[in-house]
Amino acid sequence: MSSVENLTGHGTAVHIDTEHGHHEEHHHHETFITKYVFSQDHKMIAKQFLITGMIWAIIGGLFSVLFRLQLGYPEETFPWLEDLLGHWAKGGKLDPEFYYALVTMHGTILVFFVLTAGLSGTFSNFLIPLQVGARDMASPFLNMLSYWFFFLSSVIMFSSLFVQTGPASGGWTIYPPLSAIGEASSGSKIGMDLWLVSMAMFIVSALLGGLNYISTILNLRTKGMSMTRLPLTIWAFFFTAVLGVLSFPVLLSGAILLLFDRNLGTSFYLSDLVVNGKILPNEGGSAILFQHLFWFLGHPEVYIILLPAMGMSSEILSTNSRKPIFGYMAMVASLFAIAILAFLVWAHHMFVTGLNPMLGGFFVLLTLLIAVPSAIKVFNWLTTLWRGNIRFTPAMLFAIGFVSLFISGGLTGIFLGNSALDIHLHDTYFVIAHFHIVMGVASFFGMFAGVYHWYPKMYGRYLNNTLGYIHFWITIIGAYLIFWPMHYEGLAGMPRRYYDFSSWESFKMFGGLNQFISFVSIIVFLAQLLFVFNFFHSIWKGRKVTSTNPWGSNTLEWTTPVNPGHGNWPGEIPEVHRGAYDYGKDGKEFIPQDVPVGADESHH
Repeated sequence: MSSVENLTGHGTAVHIDTEHGHHEEHHHHETFITKYVFSQDHKMIAKQFLITGMIWAIIGGLFSVLFRLQLGYPEETFPWLEDLLGHWAKGGKLDPEFYYALVTMHGTILVFFVLTAGLSGTFSNFLIPLQVGARDMASPFLNMLSYWFFFLSSVIMFSSLFVQTGPASGGWTIYPPLSAIGEASSGSKIGMDLWLVSMAMFIVSALLGGLNYISTILNLRTKGMSMTRLPLTIWAFFFTAVLGVLSFPVLLSGAILLLFDRNLGTSFYLSDLVVNGKILPNEGGSAILFQHLFWFLGHPEVYIILLPAMGMSSEILSTNSRKPIFGYMAMVASLFAIAILAFLVWAHHMFVTGLNPMLGGFFVLLTLLIAVPSAIKVFNWLTTLWRGNIRFTPAMLFAIGFVSLFISGGLTGIFLGNSALDIHLHDTYFVIAHFHIVMGVASFFGMFAGVYHWYPKMYGRYLNNTLGYIHFWITIIGAYLIFWPMHYEGLAGMPRRYYDFSSWESFKMFGGLNQFISFVSIIVFLAQLLFVFNFFHSIWKGRKVTSTNPWGSNTLEWTTPVNPGHGNWPGEIPEVHRGAYDYGKDGKEFIPQDVPVGADESHH
């Protein structure tokens, strides 16, 4: 048989498969550049996203350690800081301007480069073709471009750390007029332009990726893989991509208009401003317009980060409880409801902007409504765990940790969703505590769960379990010790993004608590380095995977060889006969999706 016939899939995928058949024939001609650098294999691109995301996570995490030193020890000086940062830390104390830049870059890096590109870019790329039964993405070339636009965006953002006036420093939300006027601060000069250009490149990357994910899921499913048989991971990636494609262009337009205001003398966001006693000529713009454009992306962005973690946690909880996921259709419906409501709640970030209270009331209602599909998901995860035959692998622990953080972080969102309460809590540490737990740390837990669970499929080796358990316990205990106390500081009215609280009579009492939070954050950061060591060490030295299905899982990616080549399946693509969650059915521990339905099989 020629490799072309051999590789022919089913239905719509035929023409794509034949193309890939030709790739297979030339497989041994691949050079280092075509295999590892400009790869068009979705599995390699996923690894590129993951490793780039990990590098950014270390940089972003290090920034938070640096500014936590300032917050925890405002009176102290650290001579090594001057060696590390030069004139940004004269005399071993962070420059207030640079402190603000660190806060800005920390937020930008973790929200966009790690939890959006690192999470979606890695797992959507890796799992979509493998779980729907496709040879590769709908367009491998666009897929490669999506990574390289992200890489270009990374380079531009990284270079902004080395310009003389410093990186952007307007907070990760980059509100004008601070970000629109170059004279406002040193962090509003060239660093801000680089931030905006970098984000434009990042959005191009996100759009190329999203369109690819959607078209692959809709058009390249294998025979028998109806939409209702898709694993929940794929549903989550699908809705994530739809959110990105619809909301990212709005931020792109916001950023481009801001570049115009900065460099071309327009007034989209500026009006009636005085800088250093000089009246600016700008008239007619509105800084609030930028907030609308920013949060119209910014709120769906929360779910662009959360949904992939939800989908992967669902998959991992079901696999390791040895039970079908509870309420499959309810899980899909709640993902859909979250995706729709995500677009209708953006102005709850703007209750204090002078928003009409009547309009605020609508946004309160819609914001509290989003708790309903979230609660359905939580209920279904807990019911999946209930009386399950649970295996506590590191992946399973992180998935359970995700559920824990999602519940505890989500509850404080009910406070902030109420406009009357939010007016007191807005821009305090309460907000920081809420979104770090529910979106930041929880999504990291979903990401870690995914890495521990699919690592054997990525590299053909296992991660070290002992290091995995140590990583889990330090991280979850540390996360709660860091962010739980911040709720109390926020209730007392302690504002975020301040450089030094020690001179405030009302916040002095939190000195010891701030010191404690800073101390724990350093320990948690070191625990992440342990994970990074485990990750890279295991690529070469980890225990080799012998079984193609080490976790006894039902989804299609475990029907490929231990180290699948470009094209995923050496022979025909398996046909699907059942849903992804037939665990513990008819006395069998698990029944993979490609096993035909038996005549004597019961109907669930």
